[in-house]
Amino acid sequence: MPRILQVSVPSLRVTLSSIFRKQGFNSTDALYLAGTLIDADQRGISSHGTQRMAMYDAKIRHRIIDPHARPGIVRSKGATLLIDAHAAMGQLAMREATNLAIGLAQSHGLGLVTVRNSNHFGTAGQYARKAADSGFIGVVSTNSNSIVAPTHTAVPALGSNPIAVAAGYGNDQLDFDAATSTVSLGKVEVHEKTQSLIAADWAVDAHGDVEHDPVAIMNAIRSKPRRAALTPLGGPGENGGGYKGYGLGLAVELLTGLLGDAPASIDLNGTRISHSILVISPEAYGGSDALAARVSQLAKRLRSLPSSDGHPVLFPGDKERAALAQHHDTVPIDEVTYKQVRDIAWGLDIDEPQIVRIDDGDSAIATGNGKTDDTPHETTNIGETTSTTAHANTPIIAQTSR
Repeated sequence: MPRILQVSVPSLRVTLSSIFRKQGFNSTDALYLAGTLIDADQRGISSHGTQRMAMYDAKIRHRIIDPHARPGIVRSKGATLLIDAHAAMGQLAMREATNLAIGLAQSHGLGLVTVRNSNHFGTAGQYARKAADSGFIGVVSTNSNSIVAPTHTAVPALGSNPIAVAAGYGNDQLDFDAATSTVSLGKVEVHEKTQSLIAADWAVDAHGDVEHDPVAIMNAIRSKPRRAALTPLGGPGENGGGYKGYGLGLAVELLTGLLGDAPASIDLNGTRISHSILVISPEAYGGSDALAARVSQLAKRLRSLPSSDGHPVLFPGDKERAALAQHHDTVPIDEVTYKQVRDIAWGLDIDEPQIVRIDDGDSAIATGNGKTDDTPHETTNIGETTSTTAHANTPIIAQTSR
């Protein structure tokens, strides 16, 4: 079974930013992109952290992502804006959109910015938190490639379409970020890489039957046409409330592709993704500090509720803040993802990130004499999912030995 490696954060930041720089991004953007992935890893959201590098690398090499693109305003009216990302990296398009939405909220009390012709933008929560840290309420969503089966079908027709909401400050900040599918596809990919079975009803096969083997799910999703799909939030059918997840996914479609006159998830094929961010000013409701105090009071009241199962009641964001405190200096990265990043780095004549330790207690780390001769990984469905088995037998090295 692949091991979990604790990787140095400073070393990882240098490696990832160097990769992005050599792929064509300027130094500022490269460092920002590396930071967004490391932030996800530090917060325990490995599905959207470093493990996404293989997908980004494939999209950049196949010119789906344009490192030189600059988003531009298409139309504006009042407190609303439409941006065309021109195939930029999603994080860079949403950085611009977030700043614009905050400016609109300062002037108008709220700001709604929709982005079209973009790419995967990492975690939705990072943009909602930016708004909250600035004293506003942030509501963020994105559509994505069709991967979710609407209720009563096994055909993937919606994206995982996450929604993030953030408000307040510090340790009591409301920080909610979740897919409208039962899980994001990235979590299934992580299970595939770590060879761990899925316990819950995350996906169905082409017949609508629940499938728990992540390898079978990912192989079926990588096929053309897809022969598997994620379930909407609530699971398959109606008994668990899956129709609610289906409806929430449609709400995201409305606020992103449909509002932006861009493709809905059912028409996406790894490109032209749409995002939206709504920023709300609390000035008409007592101001930022008053809102933050109310959020904090609610957080404390909910955490104080008695547990019914031995687990404490948490407030959205508590787990991520605890993980962030734990992973200040190192982040956990599965062995397959590490090999993917190492091979991308070596292909660009960049040193791989430093491994600090291996969590399974095995202190013997194999060493090699240089770059692997294996063919670099490719995507089966460009920009959506990546093969994780190409370098399964290639040794990991702790220090650069090229």
